[in-house]
Amino acid sequence: MRTRTRDGRTHWAVAVVALLVLLAASACQVTRSTEETGGRPAPAGAQATATTALAGRTPTAPPGVGIAQPLSRDFIGAVVEVTERVRPAVVQVTNEQVRFDAFNQAYTVPAGVGSGVIYDREGHILTNNHVIAGAERLLVSLPDGRSFPATVVGTDPQTDLAVLQIQGDDLPVAPLGDSNRLRVGEWVVAIGNALALPGGPTVTVGVVSALNRTVQEPGGPGGGGAFLFNLIQTDAAINPGNSGGPLVNLAGEVIGINTLVAGEAGPGLQAEGIGFALAISTVKPLADELVATGKVVHPYLGIRYAQLTPAIAAQLGVSQTRNGVVVVEVVEGSPAAQAGLMPRDVITEIDGEPLVNESSLAEIVNRHRPGDTITLTVLRSGQTTQVQATLGTATQ
Repeated sequence: MRTRTRDGRTHWAVAVVALLVLLAASACQVTRSTEETGGRPAPAGAQATATTALAGRTPTAPPGVGIAQPLSRDFIGAVVEVTERVRPAVVQVTNEQVRFDAFNQAYTVPAGVGSGVIYDREGHILTNNHVIAGAERLLVSLPDGRSFPATVVGTDPQTDLAVLQIQGDDLPVAPLGDSNRLRVGEWVVAIGNALALPGGPTVTVGVVSALNRTVQEPGGPGGGGAFLFNLIQTDAAINPGNSGGPLVNLAGEVIGINTLVAGEAGPGLQAEGIGFALAISTVKPLADELVATGKVVHPYLGIRYAQLTPAIAAQLGVSQTRNGVVVVEVVEGSPAAQAGLMPRDVITEIDGEPLVNESSLAEIVNRHRPGDTITLTVLRSGQTTQVQATLGTATQ
């Protein structure tokens, strides 16, 4: 897949990257970090069914699974109430950068537009890191017509998250929900400044298509970017400018931050209705850390690697042809170097857990904290060995 962001920048280039665990049978193109192509409105029959179901009874869930209660028993009424509750807190984030004219005089121009959501009375705003990257100045505009300069509280490029802050009176606030209670098929509402159209944030409706997705962000010419984990997949339409805006349940609670969309499933084959949001269960602890310290601490191993394939296995002379990664480079002085890892090593497991795809190593390592010791199962020169590595701290 191609991944691309939807923060409204005019100079984006679509980066070809791997979209993991999306559709096991085919590679797709995704749009880098937040708005996307196509959701679709609910068919009339589906709306009628949902309306009848909500009007006639309280939604139920399997034993042990909770769901947020809709604001209204009427489906259409619930969407309207969600919009009225959350939309005032959805802001437009304008990324302004300095340019120089022919006489070397500096001037400021909007370099991109994205979205964000105010989530507390102190004026803290959740958005995507790619929305604000490279900004010399950030301008936040509210649907009520007010605008404020924003300061960057902290950023975490590894999870594409940023927290901003504005100072103002009577700021609207959107409540945060619990994305761990989401179920596939649940209705959700996406709100954001699609295409930076005048009139304030726009609203689209869809369902939770899947949970716990893993996607690799677009990167530079050298390859893909960071892996994003625990993403919510939705078919609610997400468009350029929606990046950083909220995904909301029918109880009017923010349960995700819209970040990625799918583009083409192949040459000339446009993917539709595939967007991704950072789950709020992932976002909230990171945001708390950014507010407290201005940064997020991530563990660091210090290798560059490639997914093991039958062709690579044949070149290396190893019998295992899948479920592993090949060490391509070991960073000098890194935890991996100190543990004795070497290029051409094949890592098949971490702490006994198989590396079943390209994102497995990053996902397992990121469950840990710097200072933790992990055990790697390594194939080297036809022999299996156990290597212990003490994780370091990644630098941003």
